Amino acid sequence: MKIKYYPNKRRVNTAVKHDDPLLMLVSFNGELSIVGHIDDSAEHYILLKKAGLKESDIDKYFRIIVNKSGASWTFVCPSSYLNLSDRNRRFTKYYENGIVEISKALKVIGYDVPIDIPARYRRHFNELRDNGNNILR
Repeated sequence: MKIKYYPNKRRVNTAVKHDDPLLMLVSFNGELSIVGHIDDSAEHYILLKKAGLKESDIDKYFRIIVNKSGASWTFVCPSSYLNLSDRNRRFTKYYENGIVEISKALKVIGYDVPIDIPARYRRHFNELRDNGNNILR
């Protein structure tokens, strides 16, 4: 996995040392992660642009905010994810793949913290639960 630090690795390491929150993007295929201090970008799509990539590619990445207390996953599953037309299957695969790839990326930058999906992003899980599939444990 390639890690791209914004604006540079030293700035990110300083943020880690002070336990400041980091924005992190992890590509769906797990090949690239982009990480930066939250104060340098404020939003994931801004981090993507500042890292020299197209902000319109935001739907190709898992989005996380992390510090030593945990990782908050902005759970936004694009309708084109893996070209799966069945919503329940798409959300399930997005969740399963996200947990794997995000965990790997976090470990690469030195974090072994729980991954949480904030309540405001759990609306899809209510739909899955109503259909008998409880992927969020």
